[in-house]
Amino acid sequence: MSDRDWEALERTDWLFRKMVRRFVKERDRISVEGISLPGMLILHKIIREGEQRLGDLAEQLDFTSGAITALTDKLEKKGLTIRRRKEDDRRTVLLDITSSGREMYARNSNIGGRCITLLFEGFTSEELEQQSQFYERVVANLEGFSDTVLELAESNGIQEHNRSSTSDLEQKQRDNAGKRNYLSY
Repeated sequence: MSDRDWEALERTDWLFRKMVRRFVKERDRISVEGISLPGMLILHKIIREGEQRLGDLAEQLDFTSGAITALTDKLEKKGLTIRRRKEDDRRTVLLDITSSGREMYARNSNIGGRCITLLFEGFTSEELEQQSQFYERVVANLEGFSDTVLELAESNGIQEHNRSSTSDLEQKQRDNAGKRNYLSY
């Protein structure tokens, strides 16, 4: 790979991570009647598709089970949702929306659309299609991302442990000198 190609990869990586961090920072500042935007996503999904299993919500919204539990605790505490156990399988917990939750969501139903337009207004239809294709590729590239990096880290540790001298490590550091990488900020 040429230095120019590497520089383009570094810049793209840095801008992607900056975009993700900025989005999360801005998203986390928003509270709608005391409910975060991820909480609003949960309400929206229940309104559109009916009661939901907590595990399905976590998977479909790309949240951890801990995050879903924390979000649903807040929604339930505010009286916007209710949890119930499935009658034929007591291990399955379902989340449904209350009438108060429906009213709150209805009052604020314009927020999701405004979030989208704030992020993507000014782009042509062709640019939006191209972005969608790029995002799909990045999502596909993320499949197995952590496993691959963890395997590399483990392999690096094993290789280092088996080395009798540090000359290989020093050479590797010299080869990568000046190159930024995923861990660079």
